[in-house]
Amino acid sequence: MNGRIQSLWRYPVKGFTPEPLEFATLTAGDFFPCDRIYAVEDGPSGFDPAAPKFVSKQKFTVLAKIAEVARARTAYDEATGRFSVTAEGRAAFAANLTEAVGRQAFAGWLADFLGEAATGPLQVVQAPGHRFTDHPLGYVSIINLASVRDLEARIGRPVDPLRFRANLYVEGWPAWIEADAKGAAVTLGGASASVFSPIVRCVATHVDPSTGERDMDLVRAIFDHRGDMNCGIYVSVTEGGALHAGDPAQFAA
Repeated sequence: MNGRIQSLWRYPVKGFTPEPLEFATLTAGDFFPCDRIYAVEDGPSGFDPAAPKFVSKQKFTVLAKIAEVARARTAYDEATGRFSVTAEGRAAFAANLTEAVGRQAFAGWLADFLGEAATGPLQVVQAPGHRFTDHPLGYVSIINLASVRDLEARIGRPVDPLRFRANLYVEGWPAWIEADAKGAAVTLGGASASVFSPIVRCVATHVDPSTGERDMDLVRAIFDHRGDMNCGIYVSVTEGGALHAGDPAQFAA
């Protein structure tokens, strides 16, 4: 089944602003580049940087827990580690997240910004090679845009695909073809991958990524339409390669 990559996105800090990319290079057995490399603990999470393991997203400042996070607009410079934040009514902030002092400074800014919405204390956490994905093996996530449009038609209102916070958005696949694709091989530009799991959606999708408001129950809408809470797929990279917006995204025959 032939399709194409419509857009590529990364999320350097879990829960915060999506960043569009023109291209990315995938590596076999690895995560999407510069994706979810930092997270902000909302109170002690049990995460140990010396022995990093999967921790539930509910331990962090994510949209599923704190919708106001979407009102902080962030950007990350991978080359320098510089992380910048803007929010309405507040002075712009920047710090280097590769340094402990920079991580502490961002945690302080965020605590002031979120106020009582966070339980705290807040702490920016990271560990070399670790990724704060929602699935223990959530290497690369894909959303089929035809499925989103089908969902829009069912509920009678627009749905911003960025509510699903995927790495890749694909055009050209029939709606919901990905729902039965577990185990399928897929070509993504110059890379190859294997589908290993559907993505179970949560209340993060209820948050408008532009306003930070919970304004629709997409989990219920998906369940009423599909009988489950799945939208999108996780794939593991089996052969590395470069991919660009416009490149093929094809299920193997």
